[in-house]
Amino acid sequence: MHFFDDSLYPENQEKLVIQAAPYGPEWLPGDADDLPLTMDEHVQAAVDCYNAGATVLHIHVRELDGHGSKRMSMFNELMARLREAVPDMVLQIGGSISFAPEDEGADAKWLSYDTRHMLAEITPHPDQVTIAINTNQMNIVELFDDEDIEGTSIAKPAYYKAYRDMVVEAGPDFYLEHLKRLRTNNIQPHFQLANMAQLETVERLIRKGIHSGPLVLNYVAIGGGFAGRHPADLIEFIRRVPDGAVLTIEASMRAVAPMNAIGIALGTHVRVGNEDNLWRHKGERMSSVEQVEQMVQIANVLGREIATGPEAKKIYKIGEWYSDADATLAHLGMVPNRRPGQRGPMLRGVKS
Repeated sequence: MHFFDDSLYPENQEKLVIQAAPYGPEWLPGDADDLPLTMDEHVQAAVDCYNAGATVLHIHVRELDGHGSKRMSMFNELMARLREAVPDMVLQIGGSISFAPEDEGADAKWLSYDTRHMLAEITPHPDQVTIAINTNQMNIVELFDDEDIEGTSIAKPAYYKAYRDMVVEAGPDFYLEHLKRLRTNNIQPHFQLANMAQLETVERLIRKGIHSGPLVLNYVAIGGGFAGRHPADLIEFIRRVPDGAVLTIEASMRAVAPMNAIGIALGTHVRVGNEDNLWRHKGERMSSVEQVEQMVQIANVLGREIATGPEAKKIYKIGEWYSDADATLAHLGMVPNRRPGQRGPMLRGVKS
């Protein structure tokens, strides 16, 4: 992204879009005070986050026994209820469905390609499904302090090991087919990117015409094979993202607020919720709603306005697609592809 002298002025930045992730698929009941269990509680979590200022909802579903649901019927039911309860929110299904281990000692793993492809068939359709690009280690506990998980299920050695050894399976066989199915059903892919190499893969997908639509993505700074917390890496990622992309910052535990504060100041968007963080300060718990409210407070201090639901959908360009690679590159503010025989740097079209 290009920064002008006035790019840090809030009146020149897009209004802030706050993603809420209040369904904490890695946790079990009792790990967090605000984990929804019943369907009514799932819906109420969405309403509460929306009323606090969130306009994007990252969705997982929990069964009554406390484990993450893998039943598409549960996703269908929740989607239908959310369309009525929070019609202005961008509804975003988590592409892992549930990575939580079934029992203590079982593996924490992403579900099969065929199962994840079923997310494109959820009815009513979500606005977005998150998508991972390239198989990658996802050791979510690498950056956790002992105090972060003290008293939670992840503190148990078997669960800790399961999450330490987790891998995101997302090779070309997966993402090429998944992108095709999402496009067929007019569902926007929301790219969850771990590092610069994955951003480069997405750019190649755009340049080859495989993804022809808005570039909406999260910079996922959770460590363990994903990006870490170094501010220089965050700044470099922001610098490398195309001007026309929509970028959200995602971190973990007590790094969420400072990483997001940088993002708010630089004009990007933020994600919060118990899926990412349980703490306000060391030893002081914080609910998903309180995390949304904290982002609103930071934005208010900096003078950055909060997007409404309809404004968030416009910023995210929900329902928008482009005809081919050339059109996508133009909409994203990227230089065009090289033409046969063309030498030297690529330049955007100019009028003589």
